[in-house]
Amino acid sequence: MIHPGLVLFLTAVIVPFVRGTARRVVLAGGTVAALISWGSLDFASGWQLTVGEYSLTLLHVDPLSLIFSLIFAIVTFVGILYALHNDSAGEQVSTLIYAGSSLGVVLAGDWATLFVFWELMAVSSLFLIWQSGTERSGRAGYRYLLVHIFGGSLLFAGILIHLDRGGEFGVSALTTSETDPLAFWLILLGVAINAAIPPLHAWLTDAYPEASVTGSVFLSAFTTKTAVYVLLRLFPGADVLVWAGVAMALYGVVYAVLENDIRRLLAYHIISQVGYMVAGVGMGTDLALNGATAHAFSHILYKSLLFMGMGAVIYATGLRKLTELGGIADRMKLVVILYAVGACSISGFPLFNGFISKSMIISAAAEQHLPIVELLLTLASIGTFLHTGLKLPYFTFFGPKKDLELRPIPLNMLVAMGVGAVLCTLYGVVPGLLYGLLPYATEYHPYTLDHVVSAYQLLAGTAIAFWLLLGKLGGEATVSVDTDWFYRKPFKALIEQLVATIRSAGQSASAAGRALIAHAWAFSQAPTGARTRPENLRVEDYDPYRFRFPIGMTVFWVVVYFALVAITALL
Repeated sequence: MIHPGLVLFLTAVIVPFVRGTARRVVLAGGTVAALISWGSLDFASGWQLTVGEYSLTLLHVDPLSLIFSLIFAIVTFVGILYALHNDSAGEQVSTLIYAGSSLGVVLAGDWATLFVFWELMAVSSLFLIWQSGTERSGRAGYRYLLVHIFGGSLLFAGILIHLDRGGEFGVSALTTSETDPLAFWLILLGVAINAAIPPLHAWLTDAYPEASVTGSVFLSAFTTKTAVYVLLRLFPGADVLVWAGVAMALYGVVYAVLENDIRRLLAYHIISQVGYMVAGVGMGTDLALNGATAHAFSHILYKSLLFMGMGAVIYATGLRKLTELGGIADRMKLVVILYAVGACSISGFPLFNGFISKSMIISAAAEQHLPIVELLLTLASIGTFLHTGLKLPYFTFFGPKKDLELRPIPLNMLVAMGVGAVLCTLYGVVPGLLYGLLPYATEYHPYTLDHVVSAYQLLAGTAIAFWLLLGKLGGEATVSVDTDWFYRKPFKALIEQLVATIRSAGQSASAAGRALIAHAWAFSQAPTGARTRPENLRVEDYDPYRFRFPIGMTVFWVVVYFALVAITALL
């Protein structure tokens, strides 16, 4: 077997040493090779490495890791195709390491390997954010770094406690009854930060919109979905995740409806869609876990397509606010069509991949007799169509016309969007292609009359509501205060006070040091007498030899010294 992540790491090593067409060939070839290497994976064997008393499993393949590694390899290829016009070696290397480390996490078989790739994923994604080179991306990147250092520290502490209390070194499901409670909750919190579970989510909506047009496509695909994979691996059936997921689904929808920045809107909706997956993990039945897995697979495809569509708008116009855009549909027809495929997919239209995955989770809630969960997740899906399927494309492409100049969109961006649109449609039309890869043995039929009719009823009702409320749903140039305000502002004040205290202490220490040096210097000048001049002593009367030793005393000590040396030599 060949590790797909290793293929991407090797590609990252080569990229800085080639230029132009050769680099594009290396990038495309490396991602295709990663896809081919995925085909070499099987369940029979893995990569083992012994370090001291521990046996590291660098490559572990089972049905769950197999399907996640496939979609990660697919989106890496599509994303690299979208970014082929970009000549930034730094961004390309960061992207490949980010994708490779995400594959490393999902194929890891032990805690040490998982944690190392987890942290490498955080570092590489940070540099990907910084590649846009703006002041906003710089600040967002530093905040992103602080949050992920905190999350990684929680995860690492939980792993150490788990191993110290006799837990297995191999990665396996954790339960409150068999796992040390402190380790359980520390690991869960560490993973929850990467999953962007509110109120630990603001790093996502803060940083993702500040990345480059091409970088945000990769950011939308890996970090949160890797966290979903780890939740599926470690916490299936954890009841707390059901309500955490429902809260995510609703929270992200509400803030997305309020948002004016087109990529920030999509970032908020990542939180909402990941909420479905987290709720499915919490339900813990085979249908729910399959639904969470399938929805992660589908989400990566349609969310990357949506980010590519809005990235094309930003590339063409240089603008990113709904209040600045509008009336460009006639000049971006292909982008509108391809974006519409992603919008239909995320909204749950039949014959698109979002329909065949999201409905599994809602059906699982119905099977478990969780009517409130079923109702709230259904309401969240209405909000999804409202803002991503209607508000965002309407005010971006069809709203009041602005006098905007557009520059041509590179062909590779359009081709990548076309590949994403084909995949979203293919898996929706032939759901068996996805269902055949799911890790649990369940039978589910999405295209029942009840599912299809209810889906169209919800979509039609939402469209009518949007038309009636059109005047109130346009973008507004406002700032929506999020939960990070409650710790970002106090933390900033705390840091400023801490810096001021340290600066004051440093200044006091510096003054004390200068005073000590002054006293020492004065003492060295007159060690046996007064170090201040008497008031009645005139400068011309000052005797520089007043405080010096007599010459006889100096001769005496020199003779004593040589005598001691002579005695030592004789002995």
